[in-house]
Amino acid sequence: MSEMIEVMIDSIRVHLMAPQRVVVLKQINAERYLTIWVGPYEAEAITVALQEVEMVRPLTHDLLKNIFNAFNARITRVEIVKLQDDIFYGNIVAESEDHEINIDARPSDAIAIAVRTHVPILVHKSVMDAAAQTPEQDMPENAPLAKSESSAPGGTDDGSDRLSVFKDFIDKLDIDNLDDKDKPEPPSQN
Repeated sequence: MSEMIEVMIDSIRVHLMAPQRVVVLKQINAERYLTIWVGPYEAEAITVALQEVEMVRPLTHDLLKNIFNAFNARITRVEIVKLQDDIFYGNIVAESEDHEINIDARPSDAIAIAVRTHVPILVHKSVMDAAAQTPEQDMPENAPLAKSESSAPGGTDDGSDRLSVFKDFIDKLDIDNLDDKDKPEPPSQN
C-alpha cells in the first residue's frame, strides 16, 4: 500500500466540444491533479452520489453496492492501478470472510462505488508520476506571472492590463449602428 497515493474528487468537468466528461482527482496534501476522461453516464452516476440525490430506484452502482452488502462483502477502497496506452485501469477492493477480493473495474465505475460507500480512492504512484499535473507545470514558460510586472509600486494590480484586450475589442464595436441593419432604409426624397 505504500505505493498508493490517496486522492479526492476535486471536480467533474464538461468538455464543451465532445460528449465526454473529465473527473479531476486531487492528491491529498499536495497540489497534484489527475484527470480521467469518463462518459456522460458515468459522470452523472458520480455526480448523483456526490450530491447525495435520492433516486426512486437504485442506479447500477447502487445495485452493485447492494450486491456487495448482500454477500457480506465490505468495500474497503478503490484503486487506479495502471495506465497503459492512455487507458486507466481500476480496482475495487473488498473484504469477505477475512480475505481480500480484488475486482477489475473501470476507474469511473470504481469512483462511483467509492462515493457511494465512502471509501478512499487510491492511485498507484507510477500512475500519478506518469499522468498527474501540477498547476505550475501546465503554465507555458512565457506566460504572465500572477502579478503583472507592470504593477503599481505598492504591488497592487487592478487587472486593467490583463483586461485591456477586452476593452480594445469593446471599443471597436459599432454599437450605435447595431440595430440599423434591421431597420428599413428611409425613403429617398427626390
